[in-house]
Amino acid sequence: MKLGIGSYAYAWSIGVAGYTQPSLPMTTIGLVRRAAELGVHLVQIADNLPLDKLDRLAFDALLAEAKRLDVDIEVGTRGIQPDHLQKYLDIAQRCGSPILRVVVDTAAHHPSASEVIDLLKPMLPDFEAAGITLAIENHDRFKVQTLVEILTALDSPYAGICLDTVNSFGALEDPQRVINTLAPYVSNLHIKDFQIRRLGHNMGFMIDGTPAGQGMLDIPTLLKQLQGRSFNAILELWPAPEATIDATAAKEESWVVASIPYLRQHIHE
Repeated sequence: MKLGIGSYAYAWSIGVAGYTQPSLPMTTIGLVRRAAELGVHLVQIADNLPLDKLDRLAFDALLAEAKRLDVDIEVGTRGIQPDHLQKYLDIAQRCGSPILRVVVDTAAHHPSASEVIDLLKPMLPDFEAAGITLAIENHDRFKVQTLVEILTALDSPYAGICLDTVNSFGALEDPQRVINTLAPYVSNLHIKDFQIRRLGHNMGFMIDGTPAGQGMLDIPTLLKQLQGRSFNAILELWPAPEATIDATAAKEESWVVASIPYLRQHIHE
């Protein structure tokens, strides 16, 4: 297992749609360089830094910088249309990524479980030939049992789960149920710590992100439960915005800096 930093650990620094944008947004190379400065040798570049938007010169520069700094790249995307997935399988091969993490839904496409199977199953021989695992993220619409049914139907060692520790709250499922059910299928892990707090008016709760190790997620037990699986652990964060984008980015950075030493206590590469 390797510890990595995901592009969603720096979502505000990259830029979140619908909110004030940073004056100097973090780039793919910027993410690689920041990981190296923190002594982390793996990044996961996902759909908030879409690699297919890079021209050839920029893509080659990214690969060269990652090689120079000894930082491995995992690739992520959103959407499962065959032409899109084929494009990203090629990108994952160029990056030397062992997985292609995928979020099933896009803004315009919310496929049923049967459509997910119909779209993905014909592509699995290509993933097997490339030696790359398709890691489907539990991104909150499907309950975990539905994800198990999808993986059972796909029936391939090259199809697995990117387990996110918080997303399934959106499907009314708690992290322990998610971990218990999806543990046998995990091929990638998003460590995202959180807290649940009652609102000041007492009528409702809020789920907030925290730095790793400062919330309610039992990270040591999580990692112990997943022992025996081959996967990398990627830090992601959910910091709420501050009054300005600069303050938000500064908080985000401080959370990354606090999270890495904690995770190193429990992830031994």
